[in-house]
Amino acid sequence: MSIEIHSTAVVGRDVRIADGVVIGPHVVVGDGVSLGEGTRLVASCVVLGPTVLGARNVVHPFAVLGAEPQDRSHAGEPTELVVGDDNVFREHVTVHRGTKKDRGLTRIGSSCLFMVGSHVAHDAVVGDGVTLTNGALLGGHVHVGDHAVIGGGAAIAPFVRIGESAFIAGGAMVERDVPPFVIAQGDRARVRALNVVGLKRRGIPEASRRALAKAFRLLYGAKTPKCSALDVVRAELGADPYVARLVAFVDEVVPPNGGT
Repeated sequence: MSIEIHSTAVVGRDVRIADGVVIGPHVVVGDGVSLGEGTRLVASCVVLGPTVLGARNVVHPFAVLGAEPQDRSHAGEPTELVVGDDNVFREHVTVHRGTKKDRGLTRIGSSCLFMVGSHVAHDAVVGDGVTLTNGALLGGHVHVGDHAVIGGGAAIAPFVRIGESAFIAGGAMVERDVPPFVIAQGDRARVRALNVVGLKRRGIPEASRRALAKAFRLLYGAKTPKCSALDVVRAELGADPYVARLVAFVDEVVPPNGGT
């Protein structure tokens, strides 16, 4: 394997470049960046440090990764962006480093797809296999679980958690946590249905899909207070590992009065 750096690219100091990296025309790689094996910076994109990109990531033109956070408290501290393997960042995607108010770190997992114009703000944590569709926006400190899909033009408010395999419909304005395995839609977004298609595509076993469907009906299809519904779901379906994860998430967000 070899490293390819176009003659028009600008590469800063203390940059680590693994085998198979391709740095295309008019790319800017800032100081303190690490590029993993087989990563490809296609053309006219910017990666600023401190940033770590794992193996086989692809960054398309006009994307900017590792820029300073858009946060008034940030005073130039050396915070970081860490990205896993096999991610694709399409045109005009922006991902910012963390702030000292949190862990000083924005973290992205592996095998994610960030479509045109999507944004990941400071201190966000994005799991594996996540898709951000065109124009989707993650606010600061947002956590997105594995295999979640954020629809086009959707916006997730700061500090919100999106559970694994959740589907956020296009244009949704999300201001509260979204449990795993569900569809949320609207302004302001609310849980609407079980993400049946997403569960099947992910390969979740049929028995677990049936258990999740029943758990969803108990939690969201009746007017029973959430705390009471959770007790029923635990007793009847809690042995299923996916239901157990749904229950654990919902249990954390149920208000003290039990909620509905």
